[in-house]
Amino acid sequence: MFGGTFDPPHVGHLALAEWARERLVLDRVLFVPAGRPPHKRGPRLSSPEHRLAMTRLAVRGNAAFEVSTVELEEAGPSYTVETLERLGSGGSVPRGSCSWARTVSRIPHVAGSAGDSRARHAGRGATAARAPHAGDLMLPAGFTGRLLALGNPLFEVSSTLVRRRARAGRSIRYLVPESVVAYIARHRLYPPGR
Repeated sequence: MFGGTFDPPHVGHLALAEWARERLVLDRVLFVPAGRPPHKRGPRLSSPEHRLAMTRLAVRGNAAFEVSTVELEEAGPSYTVETLERLGSGGSVPRGSCSWARTVSRIPHVAGSAGDSRARHAGRGATAARAPHAGDLMLPAGFTGRLLALGNPLFEVSSTLVRRRARAGRSIRYLVPESVVAYIARHRLYPPGR
């Protein structure tokens, strides 16, 4: 499972997903756009429908990449641990009053139990640092030995950078797939001043 806001999905997301797929010997990578990310709110966040459409466009062409709407189907905020529980159980998991601080210790257990038992690193979740903080990846107590640090390719690209460039009228070509560039332009997702 690769969760994120994906506003918009960019080449860094795709490269990391492919890196993880190969490194972890995965049959597939499930992209999960956040429904209502609790840490990103406000009018500047693109609608879930647009983020889902862009994510589907971005993964097109890679048979190992799929998109899940599990978080988009929920009314409340999206929390990683609840999504992992929902995916692992194959059904609905009651939504509690979660916060990152209260649920972070559950993630290693749930991530490991929801994994593909055929994968080389079954029973373990994985984590990756964002550029330029690769050397700064520190795991909270309880995560050591349960989460694999991927040592991912570090592209200096982020969704924030893409949105800023688009709002400034600058090119975002090669930062996001061409189909996503066209979608952003067609729907005027990041207009100047927004």
